[in-house]
Amino acid sequence: MTVAADVLAALTALARARRADAPEGTFLVVVDGPAGSGKTTLAAQLAPRLGDGDGGHAQVVHQDDLYEGWEAGPDGGAARLAEWVLAPLAQHRPGRYRRYDWTSGRYAEWHTVAPAEFVVVEGCGSGARAVDAHPRLLIWVEADDDERLRRGLARDGAAERDHWLRWMDDEATHYEREGTSERADVRLDGFGRVTTWRAAPVA
Repeated sequence: MTVAADVLAALTALARARRADAPEGTFLVVVDGPAGSGKTTLAAQLAPRLGDGDGGHAQVVHQDDLYEGWEAGPDGGAARLAEWVLAPLAQHRPGRYRRYDWTSGRYAEWHTVAPAEFVVVEGCGSGARAVDAHPRLLIWVEADDDERLRRGLARDGAAERDHWLRWMDDEATHYEREGTSERADVRLDGFGRVTTWRAAPVA
């Protein structure tokens, strides 16, 4: 997914406007939505536009690093994000998490998430209700199930089909409970087009 420059500019302006009205501390730009919809791509395009206050890219936290494999589903990653990253940042302290290595099936290196003007969080479950306690802009990205599955298997291989189908069921249950799409400030389709502005775009 390639997001048009005008959409990226509008999202960046909205995030900065929200940040200006928020309490002092880290502002979260949260990109959630079903697997294969384009969240990682959007986050990668937003991070350099938001910056870290010192001229570098805003740090991106990937929910994929917080899941304990396919079987855990989005819920476990959402809980770890809240405990390991969001809670410390809310206290103006660095968050810290250990990346889960899906290939080896165990935890790998540690990562630190320093307090900053912006931190981008992307992945299934990143917009669970716990994030509402923090200053944030919640962006929802969605795509047709068939297209998402096609993208996923192209990336992960056809052997992962059963894992993908089970994950899609798990994430549907998660999103119904959390009401993530309904709580989102902005909704995009899987091709980078805005479908809904629930927060007025900034001119």
